[in-house]
Amino acid sequence: MGKKRNLYLKTIPVEEAKEKYMAALGVLIEPKIETIDVRNSLDRITASAIFARYSSPLFNASAMDGIAVKASDTDNASEAAPVVLTEDKYLVVDTGDPIHPPYDAVIMAEDIVDVEEGVRITASAHPWQHIRPIGEDIVAGEMILPSNHKIRAIDIGVLLSAGILEVDVVKRPEVAIFPTGTEIIEPEDKPEDGSIIESNSRMFENMVTVAGGIGHRFPPIIDDYEQIKAKVSNAVDKFDMVIVNAGSSAGTEDYTVHVLRELGEVIVHGVSIKPGKPVILAVVRGKPVIGLPGYPVSAYIGFENFVTPVIQMMGKRPELLTETLDAHISKRLVSSLKYKEYVRVKVGKVGDKFVAAPLARGAGAAMSLVRADGFCVIEQSSEGVEAGEKVKIELYRSKSEIENTVVIIGSHDLILDVIADIMPNEYKDMHVTSTHVGSMGGLMALRRGEAHMAPIHLLDEATGEYNISYINKLFPKGAASSEPMALIKGVHRIQGILVKKGNPLGVSSIDDLAKKDVCYVNRQRGAGTRVLFDYKLKEAGIDPADINGYDREMATHMAVAAAVASDGADAGMGILSAAKAMGLDFIEVAPEEYDFAIPAKHLELPHVKAFIEILKSEDFRNRVEELGGYECDIAGEVVML
Repeated sequence: MGKKRNLYLKTIPVEEAKEKYMAALGVLIEPKIETIDVRNSLDRITASAIFARYSSPLFNASAMDGIAVKASDTDNASEAAPVVLTEDKYLVVDTGDPIHPPYDAVIMAEDIVDVEEGVRITASAHPWQHIRPIGEDIVAGEMILPSNHKIRAIDIGVLLSAGILEVDVVKRPEVAIFPTGTEIIEPEDKPEDGSIIESNSRMFENMVTVAGGIGHRFPPIIDDYEQIKAKVSNAVDKFDMVIVNAGSSAGTEDYTVHVLRELGEVIVHGVSIKPGKPVILAVVRGKPVIGLPGYPVSAYIGFENFVTPVIQMMGKRPELLTETLDAHISKRLVSSLKYKEYVRVKVGKVGDKFVAAPLARGAGAAMSLVRADGFCVIEQSSEGVEAGEKVKIELYRSKSEIENTVVIIGSHDLILDVIADIMPNEYKDMHVTSTHVGSMGGLMALRRGEAHMAPIHLLDEATGEYNISYINKLFPKGAASSEPMALIKGVHRIQGILVKKGNPLGVSSIDDLAKKDVCYVNRQRGAGTRVLFDYKLKEAGIDPADINGYDREMATHMAVAAAVASDGADAGMGILSAAKAMGLDFIEVAPEEYDFAIPAKHLELPHVKAFIEILKSEDFRNRVEELGGYECDIAGEVVML
């Protein structure tokens, strides 16, 4: 097939697309039924109501250890006038033993006294005392479980008690998953220039499982029309549903929509959603076939919106409800009126309000999904939200987990990852979440009440002191708008210039960064590293305009290190641990103090106390020393300001 661009000129709203597709599938899809062993039925959906074969108990049974008696033989027994029963008047029983006539009551072992003639009792028994009658729990013929019920562990026990060994359940939909793209390689293959390691399909496999289906992932198909057509056509005959990943957009080798138009009917191509616009919803020979975009975030959002509901419908499963909460967004979000947008966010509770900090919005930023606590959904008709505005968040994590999380906004350092790893292991149900906006950005977040603490490393050029003067300036003592502040001491670390292994350009100082053949990568404005770099440029009498790449900004030390390790840059400022992690050479520039600014009122929070204890711990010290370039002799000390 000749190359041509597949330009869809119109997209439709998400809900309209979903309704349109479900309507097209509704008349075609009949759930399939299968019979399985009850013992393997956990989480399966019942196809019809299930009725008991046997009663439970199967007979009148003793509910206690003791003796079975005729209640009339115990009449008038009391403390004042005990009754002695001879051995022919009772039967020793254990819990669960059958009770047959003439016995009609059970007396607990604790309420009898052995005597030479038999047993003495000091209270009369009433008929059916401590006896479980036939069918007390289950009566043969009664309904145990209704249809469309998700079978639980307790249900399996009851089914077996009622004599049910097999059960009819809705068959789990079997879903074929095809990654496409000539540039796609398997994770175990060695990447070359232009290679992309395929991972979406493995994500889909597990999302299919969560939704109640069975995923069958196939090897990648190259961008060849006939191959894609043959594979999809064959899969439609064998499976209940087909997912084609990538090839759904407007590229000259995006063949999926053309294939699906030839094989069946395309119901929708292009949805007003961001990220994830190039979704294809098709029906081929009565089966759902969905094309999802290749970028990981777009693929995930497309799956959740369109694949999950179809699998749930086919498997007669209830919709998976997402926990939501209202939170204040930490920065302004601009959105297009044309799309419903899903913005990944970190969420925490600071004081009496929940705060949501947006993460990277790119469709390819897969780690933003890993780091996110949920989505802020901006509806199609909205131009966005202002900083501080209350928004609804669809959560990944539970609300209780978020409430026990230390919210950190500010400068980046690898020690934050160390603390985040230690916290939930040492302190049950407590967590750390960090957003990297630079030292000044962190202090401003504290002023707005959006974080518990801000990691900072800000050099006062006038005094040579780190951090304290900046806190005092932004939170002046006695000011009505300020509150008492404290500084949790962190680590002393080494800042320097990161260069490629072997230092091929011979960079030895800040002065060398002004050479025309050196490509530099900078940190963002407000970052402590940027403040230090600007200070060093001024000290050396270098104009920032003479630095090739001064305006190119990265948000973390590791991002700078990654740029230098690749062909993205020759040099950048960062910490020694980042250089070691990426196998780079390092030219020391200056030691500095990396601490945590915190409103004093937060020091009493249990999760903040746990944070401080971790800083003081031997485990933290050992892990940080392995990273290199740190001293933590006073880590965890609290300085009241």
